[in-house]
Amino acid sequence: MSKLNQLRKTLNDAIVGREKEIDFMLIALIQGGHVLLESVPGSGKTMMAKSFAHAFKGKFKRLQFTPDVLPSDVTGISYFDPKTQEFIMRPGPVVTNILLADEINRATPRTQSSLLESMEEKQVTIDGETIKLPEPFMVIATQNPVESQQGTFSLPAAQLDRFLFRIEINYPTFEEERKILREFSQSPGEVKTLSIIEIEDVQQWRSEVRKITVHDDIETYILQIIHATRQHPQVELGLSSRASLALLHAAQGHAFIKGRSYVIPDDVKLMVEPLSTHRLMLSAEGMLIREPADILREIIESVQAPVEAMVR
Repeated sequence: MSKLNQLRKTLNDAIVGREKEIDFMLIALIQGGHVLLESVPGSGKTMMAKSFAHAFKGKFKRLQFTPDVLPSDVTGISYFDPKTQEFIMRPGPVVTNILLADEINRATPRTQSSLLESMEEKQVTIDGETIKLPEPFMVIATQNPVESQQGTFSLPAAQLDRFLFRIEINYPTFEEERKILREFSQSPGEVKTLSIIEIEDVQQWRSEVRKITVHDDIETYILQIIHATRQHPQVELGLSSRASLALLHAAQGHAFIKGRSYVIPDDVKLMVEPLSTHRLMLSAEGMLIREPADILREIIESVQAPVEAMVR
């Protein structure tokens, strides 16, 4: 069994009923992206993020966001030491390999924006000094639905656009929840994964995923979907060029974890919704009657997919 398949099996054994979500998180890690997990409290978002991070032998830090968390609590500070009469740099928790930003929408917009530079440029600036973040670097953020919670702040569009995927965590099925009861009744909240992958493994996967073949017809298919979002009458702001590139990389990542050397139309279809729902801005009329996911599914059905046999 390859190390990647071993990792997927370990995570699926530890996190009940989240196979699809785990694949999205692995794709993000391999392709240098970030993930936003969203669901109601108590559905296992934080446990899933911690289990994922603990399977990786790099550095892991967790930051619990609250309204009183300051930008410097995220990025770090430079302070004057009276003993040495020098300024000392103290990097914040963002200087790590995997950062769990727990309940990110409880932080103020100013604090949320402190992650923009690190998520996009993989660096952080503290009092004018720029520090390169270690590779790989990945943010796993969790949030509860804004409309149902007091004391939350909506993430701005610029912040949302930095996340490769927004993954909605649904309730487990009846049998999945039975398995959760049996496995965690004696040790609630215990992380059950062991560290099994090295930084070098991720670097190797990143090198290999670039070799996944993308046929011209697949590129055309991706662009047709992107442009369809911009022309939809109920969409105010369609998907950007950054989103089209992200969709290409996500499709390559999905082909890679499935053991294929080429992208097929289903890779693109599976990636569209988690990659796009947080990037699509509906018109005032559209928001009254539709959800972004509904419009995306409508677009996928309307755009003719290339024949799979022709794209190998």
